[in-house]
Amino acid sequence: MIPHFEDERITREKLYPFALLREVLDIRIGILTIREKWARLNELFPHLNFHLLKIPSNLVPSLSFADAFEKGEITTENLLQHPSVRVLDHPWHIFEYNDWALREDFELLTRGRYSHPIPETVQTIKSTSIFLEEGATIGHCILNASTGPIYIAKGSEIMEGTVIRGPFALCEGSVLKMGARIYGATTVGPYSVVGGEVKNSVIFGFSNKAHDGYLGDSVIAEWCNLGAGTSNSNIRNTASTVKLWHQPFEQMLDAGLKCGLLMGDFSRSAINTSFNTATVVGIASNVFGEGLTPKYIPDFSWGISGIKYEYDKAIQDIRNWKKLKNKELSEKEIQILKTIFEGK
Repeated sequence: MIPHFEDERITREKLYPFALLREVLDIRIGILTIREKWARLNELFPHLNFHLLKIPSNLVPSLSFADAFEKGEITTENLLQHPSVRVLDHPWHIFEYNDWALREDFELLTRGRYSHPIPETVQTIKSTSIFLEEGATIGHCILNASTGPIYIAKGSEIMEGTVIRGPFALCEGSVLKMGARIYGATTVGPYSVVGGEVKNSVIFGFSNKAHDGYLGDSVIAEWCNLGAGTSNSNIRNTASTVKLWHQPFEQMLDAGLKCGLLMGDFSRSAINTSFNTATVVGIASNVFGEGLTPKYIPDFSWGISGIKYEYDKAIQDIRNWKKLKNKELSEKEIQILKTIFEGK
């Protein structure tokens, strides 16, 4: 049985900007969202009473977690200390734990299933760790799963010349463009388009990084677009601890040695944008300007000089972008966006 969750405000604030427009359960890490992981575990372990545990919404469930719970190793008292447990306490944890999550989700999704045959034109290393769903289109590319598993979902496409090192997931309907260079641990969420060089990053879905440029140690939410040549820094020139501005807490936080771009939903960057190390971009922002960006770009920003996006124009631009993927902006989304805009 799937547990009941309390999506507390403090948890949502911790994960800014990724829980402004979605519940924490709908954050993607690994191949699946947290909610989808629970649903899959419930299918595989219908006899387990997960609801008996007091589980926070930012706990990332896994096969290892379910196996330990089935053996009686996990209780409410030791839940957060068990080695099978990962909890998203900071936004950078999404890419930091993605290697682990990809491996766990690969086992979760492939248990009891068989991969579709890999085309002969695809060069593979450790093909036993590659899972291809029926309906994916791939050919004349290189898949190296010796460093981690590779999962390719139905309706996705890997164009010729692409080179991938696992762990990696290409979700339903997404496209890797010609010559893309993908390093693990990377997730390309549903209906996204990706090109250039990507490393250790999570793209939630419906977003584009379609051209050359570097994206590393980053998280990109839904309905984002990175213009051609957009790149981010992910490490300081001094190789010292990266500092990240966390707006809800109004303080600088230590984010480890590497942290790139954390971009909220409905935000976009102009061509050749250069994002600073550990840059946080809020929701519904249009990023453009000369030189390195500021390390924090607020929600509804127009450029990088502190000008606010006009609300009606922001909504119309979001509608335009959603229309490109045959989607519409819902009334619920509009109300949430308006509430956030008016609160600024």
